[in-house]
Amino acid sequence: MGDLFDGYRSGAAWDEMLDSGGAPRPPYRGLHEALQGIGVQDLRANADALARSYLDQGVTFDVGGEERPFPLDIVPRVIDAADWRTIEVGVKQRVRALEAFLADVYGRNRAVLDGVVPRSVITTSKNFHRQAFGIDYANGVRVHVAGIDLIRDEQGEFRVLEDNVRVPSGVSYVMANRVAMTHSWAEMLGGTRLRPVSQYPQRLLAALRMAAPRGVADPCVVVLTPGVYNSAYFEHALLARSMGVELVEGRDLICSGGTVRMRDTAGERRVDVIYRRVDDEYLDPVQFRSDSMLGAPGLLTAARAGTVTIANGVGNGVADDKLIYTYFPDLIRYYLSEEPALKNVDTWRLEDPGALEEVLDRLDELVVKPVDGAGGKGLIIGPQATKEELDRMRIALRADPRGWIAQPVVQLSTVPTLIGDKIAPRHVDLRPFAVNDGDDIWVLPGGLTRVALREGSLVVNSSQGGGSKDTWVLAGDRVAATTPDPGELLLPVTLAHKPMPMPDIGAEYGAQDQQQQQGLDAVPIDVAGGASC
Repeated sequence: MGDLFDGYRSGAAWDEMLDSGGAPRPPYRGLHEALQGIGVQDLRANADALARSYLDQGVTFDVGGEERPFPLDIVPRVIDAADWRTIEVGVKQRVRALEAFLADVYGRNRAVLDGVVPRSVITTSKNFHRQAFGIDYANGVRVHVAGIDLIRDEQGEFRVLEDNVRVPSGVSYVMANRVAMTHSWAEMLGGTRLRPVSQYPQRLLAALRMAAPRGVADPCVVVLTPGVYNSAYFEHALLARSMGVELVEGRDLICSGGTVRMRDTAGERRVDVIYRRVDDEYLDPVQFRSDSMLGAPGLLTAARAGTVTIANGVGNGVADDKLIYTYFPDLIRYYLSEEPALKNVDTWRLEDPGALEEVLDRLDELVVKPVDGAGGKGLIIGPQATKEELDRMRIALRADPRGWIAQPVVQLSTVPTLIGDKIAPRHVDLRPFAVNDGDDIWVLPGGLTRVALREGSLVVNSSQGGGSKDTWVLAGDRVAATTPDPGELLLPVTLAHKPMPMPDIGAEYGAQDQQQQQGLDAVPIDVAGGASC
């Protein structure tokens, strides 16, 4: 197979490049051939140039106080048109069910009354907010943007790992990665029919405009950021710039008389749609945390009056609860009268005494995670845990079974990755992004692939040694395929009170625990043994 591939072994995982006989699978044949023709020194030099480019642009993350370029592997992930159709159908179905569930939770509670989901499971969720009752969404959309996290199991089947419908992050890396990889693989892309990702900002802006309050003909849309010290500020600035809308902070907004206005150099302007990148608890100090400086007092009052739309909807986080996740196959059947197109990962609900006892007996074989955990906090991977860690976990599970779920250790699929001077298999996940405008759900072709760069690791979080890949979706015969135009990412951006500095991702996705404490963005997943944390 050539020097680059010496020792390439995928083990028990489904390898997306090579079949069981060691031959390249059809989607990877072109890439495999191209890699064979590239010398080790040239490939390494291109990878180093890519890292320097990201560092120069501020596409970095923080490890122990040191700024490092966000790890983008130079070998892309490839998904063929047939597999993408499966993903697209499943993600659209999932978003429709999530919309129906959230409308029901903050409405008639039919699923509770019909016995599909226990009321206590909903009301005890950390992200169920009674403040969300009474907010009407003009076009019926609460999930304007969804990030549906997927894995591919040992049989090559895509499964849903978790749902993200609060403020899902990571799409900025999808766009930035594609622009960077277009330069690195220009020759190969010239002969490859590839689905573009550059349409995302325009799709998002169109969906936000369609979500404006009734009767507003030319809505004013803004992106609400916690500020420049937020680790996802790079994304907030990029999205505002690429959509050509204002990037604002809470201090720029004035809520009075049932409306929201924005301070700018011309005085004040009415705001109709707020694409918020601030968690619920920090949006409105009158309704939630009184010490929040990230939102604006009276924001929910204006939303309840129907004069402003907050996207994504307030209270959406109840659908992200990992215990409620276990009910979603039944919820899809209940709301849509369809079978799930994408299955869940098998999961134990520990409120069931029988399930709890089984998990306690098999704790050293399973992955256990908190239902509202993030950033790896509280996660236990049984086969890698110490006896002391397992003993502490047993106590925690008995004390609060509602607060935990358990899953089997799943060997995530592997893809070719440049490690040193060799190509080696590494485990990956995938977050496709879906945009819902009320009439149609559009799924960004590809999404964010995150890769565990350490050998054998199932944890893809960057703070724990993970990185990302550009995800190439091959176009079918009926789909137009183009390469991205970097100029599309350079539209003007304005802030209401100061010019935009060079974007800096800061602590990147690995700072999720800190973000939750500070009311910042929800961020992409960690995966360990098929369990999101």
